[in-house]
Amino acid sequence: MQERRVNTRGIIFKNGLLFAQQLKANSGPNQFWSTPGGGLDPNESLTDGLRREMIEETGIAPVIGKLLFIQQFNDGKREQLEFFFHIENANDYDVIDLSKTSHGDIEIEANAFIDPKTEHVLPAFLKNIDIGAYIEISLPILVVSEL
Repeated sequence: MQERRVNTRGIIFKNGLLFAQQLKANSGPNQFWSTPGGGLDPNESLTDGLRREMIEETGIAPVIGKLLFIQQFNDGKREQLEFFFHIENANDYDVIDLSKTSHGDIEIEANAFIDPKTEHVLPAFLKNIDIGAYIEISLPILVVSEL
């Protein structure tokens, strides 16, 4: 049986822009933007893990809203299962001081509000959907499976 990693991620959306990060581990010509978050610790709930990850990476405690998206894929090593939650306090992420985080200086190359339609962002489905509609209109949870 193949190992499964469970991840939880924050969707911070403001004025048509998505808050995203570039990780130092992914630097180079294929660099991409991704949403903040990461893997769960053993026996950690989805929301507790998201809160911990976002504080580690941004220094800001998220106000976690509703579940928006679920993605399932195989990265070549193991199955990945990701849960994307709306983060309601978007204005708090306008300025990030990585020196005041436990992991930011080590892991994060850059933070910014980006246009997901024009930037190289992963997961790719974020480029092709109306993120605002999922937040504002309460569309059903989008489930993306690439297994």
